[in-house]
Amino acid sequence: MQTSAYGSWPSPIDAALAAAHDGHPEWLGFVGDEVWWTEPRPTEGGRRTLVRRRVDGQEESVLPAPWNVRSRVIEYGGHPWAGAVVAGEPLVVFVHFADQRLYRYEPGSEPRPLTPLSPVGGGLRWAEPQLRLDLGEVWCVLEEFTGDGPTDVRRVLAAVPLDGSAVRDRDAVRELTDDRHRFVTGPRVSPDGSRAAWLAWDHPRMPWDGTELVVAEVLGGTLREPRTVAGGPEESIAQADWSADGRLLYASDRTGWWNLYRDGEPLCPREEEFGGALWKLGHRWFAPLDSGLIAVVHGSGSTALGILDPETGELVDAAGPWTEFAPTLAVHGERSEMGVPPPEGWGRVVAVGASPRTAYEVVELDTRTGRARVIGAPHDDPVDPAYYPEPLIRTFTGPDGRDIHAHVYPPHHPGHRAPGGELPPYVVWAHGGPTGHAPLVLDLSIAYFTSRGIGVAEVNYGGSTGYGREYRNRLREQWGVVDVEDCAAVALALADEGTADRDRLAVRGGSAGGWTAAASLTTTDVYACGTIVYPILDLAGWGTGETHDFESQYLESLVGPLAEVPGRYAERSPVEHADRVTVPFLLLQGLDDVICPPAQCERFLSRIAGRQVPHAYIAFEGEGHGFRRAETMIRALEAELSLYAQVFGLNPPGVPTLELIK
Repeated sequence: MQTSAYGSWPSPIDAALAAAHDGHPEWLGFVGDEVWWTEPRPTEGGRRTLVRRRVDGQEESVLPAPWNVRSRVIEYGGHPWAGAVVAGEPLVVFVHFADQRLYRYEPGSEPRPLTPLSPVGGGLRWAEPQLRLDLGEVWCVLEEFTGDGPTDVRRVLAAVPLDGSAVRDRDAVRELTDDRHRFVTGPRVSPDGSRAAWLAWDHPRMPWDGTELVVAEVLGGTLREPRTVAGGPEESIAQADWSADGRLLYASDRTGWWNLYRDGEPLCPREEEFGGALWKLGHRWFAPLDSGLIAVVHGSGSTALGILDPETGELVDAAGPWTEFAPTLAVHGERSEMGVPPPEGWGRVVAVGASPRTAYEVVELDTRTGRARVIGAPHDDPVDPAYYPEPLIRTFTGPDGRDIHAHVYPPHHPGHRAPGGELPPYVVWAHGGPTGHAPLVLDLSIAYFTSRGIGVAEVNYGGSTGYGREYRNRLREQWGVVDVEDCAAVALALADEGTADRDRLAVRGGSAGGWTAAASLTTTDVYACGTIVYPILDLAGWGTGETHDFESQYLESLVGPLAEVPGRYAERSPVEHADRVTVPFLLLQGLDDVICPPAQCERFLSRIAGRQVPHAYIAFEGEGHGFRRAETMIRALEAELSLYAQVFGLNPPGVPTLELIK
């Protein structure tokens, strides 16, 4: 064991390795007996490919570059593909990111468009495709821009013919609903085909504030007599589906926690979440099986994969190391992989799980045996796991005695330790959303710092998901206050208890976390520097036309209506208080970002100019909201480490020096 200063430890976890692990498998589904999913390719321009796991266990990417299976509906996207077996071969319909058209694909042939070509960034977009082979159609969510503004948009449920007749004829697309609601999710059709259910909501609500569960009759390929059967302005229904016997299932937070209901009756009442924030259309926290059992992702803080018996309320979790499951589930139980009729009660459940020792991977659970195994995208990297961080689950006390949940990752290295008496630098990470959550999983971006001797504290500040509606509602009209206070409370507690060096604390965050980082630098003296990534910096500008439709009225709940509290918008915006920033900072931004546009950063920098505050601004062409290209992520991580090295007096080997200007 060698002794050397914190921040100077050599590490095999470089920025390229961390970038290669960014993103995870998503949007699972069965095509016959095969499991398919989308998977990121950071070294291929950040595209997402479609992966097929054959019955014999072999994996293959079925769509070569430049095909990119990703939807832009509500900008955050949604489930981008659907598949079935037709005449013994797969038939897949998917959304291509570059032009947002629906394509029909059969292995061995080129994808063929099903929808008209429309302007990139506008026109027609699609999500949650569902094959209706009996009608020769694919049903999905249609997002259609009606003008040049980001909020000139309508959304309906629509049917697209599989024969390609809509390619040149927009009128060939059948609209199944009117646009009475601003937002809708894809329809879930009952097993007997007689009814369909979907979610709907309107401005200024976000889906975690309140949604409506709508049910309609399916007659002759149309949706008739839609009616709201549950939900409302203060009840968030996160997902809906049907049991095998045709009863309506949904996840509602009417009791303060997203719990499961069947025809309005609770199935497993607990102070746990069986749902979450609907940032993407098609998230699935539960999936009914033909046997009547229900696969569920549930928990408080961390999550587990379990099987719920709705008749008894018994819930049995899959054994395994996983501490977090993504909201993507698929189930299948018609026949086994070898074509032999399955035993009674048999079913396959696939999910995407991760742990502090493994990145996200595709997991299969056999409902008959209760055994779970990794079947796809297995975690594999050349690094000795001894370099991985070892998280501590902590609950801190904040202002007014409130609980603050956090994951603390101390510096960790198998061959190095710091000199006695030296305290480590720490970086406080503020997650995005802000209605989001920092999961307890292996993140090599965190390991990039901890393996060099820099601690990380991920804070699930008030407003985060995973701890019930009351915890989530702490941020109501308090954004820029509660999140900033909670992050500062954790940072100072770590210093007061002797875990962190009080003079070497930093804050970082992206998107809404970038807002929290910037607000922290303008309202507190806790941090010696900060990293601000694709942030919101000017509330009034962002809330009056500078962002997209989905979040265009998000600030009504986070801050308050602009017309009623204009002073609050100015009071809390970092751009209005740039003169208070006295410590070095790094600002990272994608130039194609339509959610947090570059104008926000440029306005902030114009207020910083000439103030002699050391800083760096790196803007990346071709990147949007959330960096996806390996070269971008590498440069961003190395720049961030260099900032901390310069401010904290560290000497990490092999890291390019970031030029800070004044």
